[in-house]
Amino acid sequence: MKRHFVSVFGILLLVAIMLLAGCAKKEAPAQPAAQATTTPAATTSTPAPAATAYKDGIYYAVDDAFGSSGWKEVVTLEVRNGVITDVDWNAVNINGGADKKTYDKAGKYNMVAYGKAQAEWYQQAEKAEAYLLKTQDPSKITYTNDAGNTDDIAGVSIHVKAMFELAKKALAAGPVGKGPLADGAYFAIDDTYPSSGWKEYVSLTVVNGRIAAVNWSAVNKTGDDKKPYDKAGKYQMVARGKAQAEWYQQAEKAEAYLIATQDPAKIKYTSAEGNTDDIAGVSIHVKAMFDLAKEALAAGPVALGKYADGGYYAIDSEFANGWKGFASVLVHNGNIVNVYWSALNEAGDDKKVFDMAGKYQMVARGKAQSEWYEQAALAEAYLLSTQDTKKITFKDEAGHTDDIAGVSIHIGDFYALVDRAFAAGVKKY
Repeated sequence: MKRHFVSVFGILLLVAIMLLAGCAKKEAPAQPAAQATTTPAATTSTPAPAATAYKDGIYYAVDDAFGSSGWKEVVTLEVRNGVITDVDWNAVNINGGADKKTYDKAGKYNMVAYGKAQAEWYQQAEKAEAYLLKTQDPSKITYTNDAGNTDDIAGVSIHVKAMFELAKKALAAGPVGKGPLADGAYFAIDDTYPSSGWKEYVSLTVVNGRIAAVNWSAVNKTGDDKKPYDKAGKYQMVARGKAQAEWYQQAEKAEAYLIATQDPAKIKYTSAEGNTDDIAGVSIHVKAMFDLAKEALAAGPVALGKYADGGYYAIDSEFANGWKGFASVLVHNGNIVNVYWSALNEAGDDKKVFDMAGKYQMVARGKAQSEWYEQAALAEAYLLSTQDTKKITFKDEAGHTDDIAGVSIHIGDFYALVDRAFAAGVKKY
């Protein structure tokens, strides 16, 4: 009995030893396994990089050409800490002047009134900008047609493709910073009419501190704007002067040169008249354009006015005292920028020119305080300063006023002509 118990105990002891040995074999890899999990834990503690991280700075891109609407679109982006924090989608006009957002906010684009749109352009543009800020990727949008409409942005029915494509272009090019100029519209015009009869002017639009649009043109005494006048086939520099291209075509090359150089001082002239070899395909005098651009930039941005841009003209239907009065007005960026008041006699003489040649002689013959052309110039300057034909008081039915120092002639007919010119609308070519 005792021997049997010892045998049984021995067997149990052997089984216990075997079980302990088996457990030891199974648990042996425990230490290496613990070491294997240590390395991945250290790796996951480092934050993963953002899916899209941009270099900090200001990005900018502009369309290569003006569209059929006359607007060229521009996009400016700002990136901070690798994230797009600001988007400005805008446009500049072929005629210069105010940018599209400023123009639209002033009630001059009127997409709701004229096109039955659900919201004004600038309001829809703001929604598109917000969408890009949210997605942080100009590729993350789908279009419903080639024109660039989308269903991805609620409340937006305008074409948005240009904005997203320009944003791609800007981001691909890298940060460029902000230019040295103040954003806004700039304008300058010659003081007098030269022998050619065309008084030149320049209009600039600056976005993100850079010149984005330039319009160089001129106005004559009857209110014709040279560039549209030329495009209508009325200047004919090729047919009449054997030029290599029409005036407006050469003017556009000069404008493009200024946009490329961003500095009206960066040009050399080959003659005192202002010819240059710096711009291929341009044989006209360009000095006036670059000098006026300097003057405009030095003067600073100008505000948007209330009138419709273009040339205006009115002339009396009959002669009075041998003269038929006329007045012309040029409006640019909504402001009256040029006024010409004169008259024609039956021989076709311009009263101002006639007077300046000493043939009218209001001082010598009528004991006036100054010649007619000098007083007429003061009346023109007064209208330019007030910008409104209603901002004057007349003291009699003849149209005399005490509002303009140095003017004793009656100017009521001048103001009436300007009102008629505005009522007739912008000149068509």
